[in-house]
Order: sequence, then structure tokens, then C-alpha cells
Amino acid sequence: MTGKRLYQYALHVKWVIIGALALLAVSVGAEVLGPLVAKKMIDDHILGIEAYWQETTAEESAVSFGGKLYTKGADPSDQTATLLQVGRNFYWVEEEVTLDGSRSVQGDQLKVDINGEIYEYQVQKLSVDETLAFYKPEIPMIIQLLVIYMLLFIVAALLFYGQFLLLQKAANRIIQKMRNDVFTHMHRLPIRYFDDLPAGKVVSRITNDTEVIRELYVAVLSNFFTGIIYMIGIYTAMFILDAKLALICLLLLPLLYVWMIIYRKYASKYNHAIRSKVSEINAMMNESIQGMPIIQAFRRERKMRDEFDEMNGVHFRYQNKLLSLDALSSHNLVGVLRNFVFVGFIWYFGHDFLSVHSALTVGVLYAYVDYINRLFNPVNNMVNQLSNLEQALVAGNRVFQLLDEKGEEVREEKVDRFAGNVTFDHVYFGYQEGEYVLKDIDFVTKQGETVALVGHTGSGKSSIMNILFRFYDCQQGEIRIDGKNIRSMSKQALREHMGIVLQDPYLFTGTIASNISLNDPRISREQVEAALEAVGADRVLKNLKKGLDEPVAEKGGTLSSGQRQLISFARALAFDPAILILDEATSNIDTETEAIIQEAMDVLKKGRTTFVIAHRLSTIKKADQILVLDRGTIVERGNHEELMKRKGKYYQMYQLQQGHKQGA
Repeated sequence: MTGKRLYQYALHVKWVIIGALALLAVSVGAEVLGPLVAKKMIDDHILGIEAYWQETTAEESAVSFGGKLYTKGADPSDQTATLLQVGRNFYWVEEEVTLDGSRSVQGDQLKVDINGEIYEYQVQKLSVDETLAFYKPEIPMIIQLLVIYMLLFIVAALLFYGQFLLLQKAANRIIQKMRNDVFTHMHRLPIRYFDDLPAGKVVSRITNDTEVIRELYVAVLSNFFTGIIYMIGIYTAMFILDAKLALICLLLLPLLYVWMIIYRKYASKYNHAIRSKVSEINAMMNESIQGMPIIQAFRRERKMRDEFDEMNGVHFRYQNKLLSLDALSSHNLVGVLRNFVFVGFIWYFGHDFLSVHSALTVGVLYAYVDYINRLFNPVNNMVNQLSNLEQALVAGNRVFQLLDEKGEEVREEKVDRFAGNVTFDHVYFGYQEGEYVLKDIDFVTKQGETVALVGHTGSGKSSIMNILFRFYDCQQGEIRIDGKNIRSMSKQALREHMGIVLQDPYLFTGTIASNISLNDPRISREQVEAALEAVGADRVLKNLKKGLDEPVAEKGGTLSSGQRQLISFARALAFDPAILILDEATSNIDTETEAIIQEAMDVLKKGRTTFVIAHRLSTIKKADQILVLDRGTIVERGNHEELMKRKGKYYQMYQLQQGHKQGA
């Protein structure tokens, strides 16, 4: 299944890959032809003077010997002489002599032994100059074949370079698309998905796992296709030279297939463990970096180191197991197979050489030795890539698991700006099935009202905001805005006219201006400045050297908590939401900054429905409606004066806070 989906990704750049493989096929073909050219040069030209020579009258390409002209002939005739090599010397016979059998020379007598029958011939030993004279007609052809031999290698090298570049480009394009798909899909996933999966593991799948998959298309694909095409070309050439010997070498393929099955059985198990531990290591490192102040403040360095060491130790053990398996494959396996093939080749060559009608020549012998050596290069490369193949399949499986998570379609539909009438109609919600954290939440908020949600930690205040924003959906009941069920519209359309300021504001790397506009082209610089001025942030940020263009580090680490909160507040207002949610927006802000926000709130809430979650009850005294929550239910509702007169839970909370302030 994973392999099929990786193949489907490859189809996006199929023409580039096909072009690369076409270049590869031609490159391999050029390399495979090399030994055949060498075989022809050895048998037909370097050793080719041992042949039948026929008398001729044409001087072109003829050799002068004994006052006559001779040219090399393919078949014996009435005017045939024979040139034979015995040891290191060449001998001339003025008649037809069989080229088979064993030879010996005594004086000027040649004896040829063919299956026990002895034939004798009168011979003439050639001098070095006379021997070289017979080589002269061969030299132009030898030079021509050498040039062809070199050209084949040059063409092969150029084409191989071209296919390598094309495969690299194809792989980069595939991984670019895959990373875009994963990143885009990540934003479609519901918030619930990230509750259980650490950020480090998600990052690992987008970066590390996709990089491993890239190696599949660059190294694995290249080596396997190269190897397969090489082996087809080499076996074809082997069958042309000698079919029986090629069949012996063909036994290599089933052995490789069996080993591949055995290897994948264990490698898959090891790679799953390795990739899993890599994700856990990334997650732990990410968590440690974010929590470094707490780790150092509470002296947990040793404990964190021990936990990391244990995790890293498991990764180390599985890496070693995989290393042992790879070492057994790449060196030992290929070496053993190479030796077996050479033993079979030597046995066959020796047996055939002893035969009278031996078809093996020195050129064939050279070509076969060359082909066997060439055969094991792609075999070795393919075996070495088995590890990368398994890693890529495991990484692909992890990436596709993320892509298979049910996401939500991002739709660009538009809805008219909300008036801001919000109704919670007997809503029940729980993060876990059957465990409700909100029970029978029922209230109505009219346009322009400010509604405050108060209660102890865990009472359900933030959960109400989560389901209003549709970060989660309620299990029972209905939430309506201007009479329309929010589940009947897309989440993007719903959130277009809503703004939120969180207790712990998040700032992105960039500038103050980019963090307010989020680079939305609809929000001009003038609107950014107006939003900052509206919330009074211009007074707090005026001392920054570059003003709106002041760089913001990751998570706004260079700014104070008050500055970060004001920027987050200005961001929400710049988008001019019809419904504004302040989730503990003033809890991390100093008294002076809180006063600035409170001043702005009186102006900003006009015509805008505002939900405020606050622990500081003094900040919500002017709210039109206060909902007091306890264990997921609304136990009191009304404005500040009404609730104080009732002297219930709100009264107790308020008096408790006032008492703390007086005590302080």
C-alpha cells in the first residue's frame, strides 16, 4: 500500500523520471557494448593473425610474404596457407591446418594432436619483423575499435550524469509536493489531534521522514533501475557470447530474491523502531527547549538527561542491529555470490577448454570476466540500498498515516458579517466520549453585549470558547449565531468574523506589524497603526527602536508579557471581528497595562459581542451578563450588582479576591 502511494507521487513527475530512465538505458547500453568491442578487438585483430591466409593480387590490405601477397580469409580454399601460434612464436604452413587440437613444434615440424590422431606439417618460423608485417593491416581497425570503446564510455558518462540530474530534480519536486501536502493537511486536522501527538513528532514526519523518502527516489530508485537495466544488458550480452555460461550466472537472481525477502523481514522491524525513536527524540528535544526555564529552575537536568539517554540507547541498539544486517548484506553476501559465480565460470571454462571443439576464445574469456565484474557492481549497489528502501517505506508509512487522518476541508466561502447574537441551546460537550465537561449550557447573548465567564479552574470557561470557535464540536445541543447553527457553515467562514486573544499570546517570527496583520493583504499598515492605538499599545511600544518594524523572535521572547498581549489584542481588533473573545486576556498583564486595555474596552465593545474569561473579577464589573460556572454547569447568571446582591458563589469569589488585595 505504501509503495503504491509512493508510486502515485512519482507519477506527478513521470515524464522527468521516464526521461531519466531513458538516458539511463542508453547509458547502460553503451557501457555493456564495451566488452563486446574489446572481445572483437582481441579475437579478430590482436589475435586475429592466427587464421587462414589466401594468396591475392590486390595490394590493398595485403601482406607481402615469400614474394607473394596474402590476405586473411574466413574459410579455407585451394590457395590457403595457415598462420599458427605455438607458445610465443608464430609459424607459417603452406597448406590448410585445423585450428583445433594441441600443437607442438620440433625444428621445422609441426605436430597437431586431435583426439589421439597426430598430424604433421612442414612449418616456417616467422621473425619478429615478419610477424609485425601480418599485424599492420589490423592496426587501423584496432585504433578504430579503441576510439569506439572510448566513445562508448564518454557517452555513457554524459548520459549517466544527465539521468542523475533529472532524478535529483524529480525527487526534489516529489518531496516538495509531499511536504506541501503534509503541511497543508496538518492545518486541516482538528485541534483534538494535537492533544495526543507531541509537536516534535509532527515536525519529524514533515522534515526527517520526507527527507528519508527523498533518498528513495534519488538513491534507491536510481540504483535499482540502474542495476536492473545493467543486469538485463549484461545477461543479454552473456547469452550472445555463450548461452550455457549465462545460465550458470542466471542462478544469481533467485539467490538475491530469497535474501531480499529475509532482509526485509528483519529490516522492517528495526526501521520501524528506529523511526519511532527518532520522533520521540525530536519530541523530547522540542519539549526540553520550550521548558528549559522550568528544567533549570527545578534542577531537572540530570533526570531529563537520564530519560534522553534511555531513549537514545534504544535507538542505538536498533541502529546496531540494522548495521549488522547491512554489513552481512553488502560485503559478505555479495562477496560469497561473486566467488560462487567465478568458481562456476572457471569450472565451465576449464571443462570447455579441454574440449576439442572449444568455442571459448581469449576475447570471450576477457568479455566474460569483465561482465562478471560489472554484474556485481549493480548487485552490490542494490543490496546496499535495501536498507534505504526499508527506511523509505517505513517513513512513507508514517507520513501517510498523518495524511490519512481525517481532516477538514478548507473552504473559501464567505458569509455576511455577523450581527453578533449568540445562543447556546442546552449544550453538552466532553473531550472524551461520555465524559462531559460542559452540561446543559443554555444562555443567550445579544448583539453588542459583553458576557463574562467566571469560575474556578476546570469549571468549563475555556471549553465554551473552544466549541464556540469550533475547535471542537459539542455532542448534544446547538450553538447558533444570528439564529443559524454554526455547524451548518464551514469553520473558516465562521471564524472570519470572530477574533480571539488567548491567555498566553503566540507571536510568530517576523515584525510587530506582520504579527498584527498576519500578512493579510486586506489589512493595511494604517489599520495596524489604528488597532495599536485603539488598544493603547502605542504607549507601551513607543520605546522600541524600529516601531512597527521591530523584529519579533520566536514566540516573542524579546518582548514583555504585556507587550505580547497588547500585540495579540491589536491583532484581533485589526481584523474587526463581530464577536471578540478574551480568554484570560489580562491575567498575565501588569496593572498599568491592564488599565490601558480596560480603557480601550469601553470604546471597542460598542457594536461588538464580547466574551471575556477572567480570573480578576474587578475587570468584568461592567459586563452586561456574567455567567458563573461550576463543574461544567451554569450555577449563577446576571450582572455584577445582581450577583453581589444574591450573595452566592460569585459574591464569595469576589470577596475572596478583594480580601487578598487588601491583605496584600
